[in-house]
Amino acid sequence: MIIFLYSIAAAAALIYVPFLLVAYARMRMGYETFSTPRAMLDKLPAYAQRATWAHQNTFEAFMIFAAAALMAYVTGVNSPTGIGAAIAFVVARLLYSIFYILNLPPLRTLMFGIGTVSSVTLIFLSIIQASS
Repeated sequence: MIIFLYSIAAAAALIYVPFLLVAYARMRMGYETFSTPRAMLDKLPAYAQRATWAHQNTFEAFMIFAAAALMAYVTGVNSPTGIGAAIAFVVARLLYSIFYILNLPPLRTLMFGIGTVSSVTLIFLSIIQASS
């Protein structure tokens, strides 16, 4: 189903959403920070530090999800559960970044869990589909 490919594209775009806040904070600090981006992390405001961490974590989660969604696409998973898992991942990862930046750890952790369960669900559905 095409929804799996769209969800991969949306998840890839979400990687850079938190980085928009980091770029904003860096520009407010002055352009000299662009020559040493890793060294200036400690000088960023707290929200921009959290946005950096959300950005990095989203890269990590994306790799697993992309593989899971591609597995679902290739094996022909066509179930409401699979579609729901793909959509849930994208929504959860968007909310994950928002909750991380706003410093709401319990909600951030919940979104991390939903995203992880979504990826695992797609992997299992793909295995079941390929086995039948």
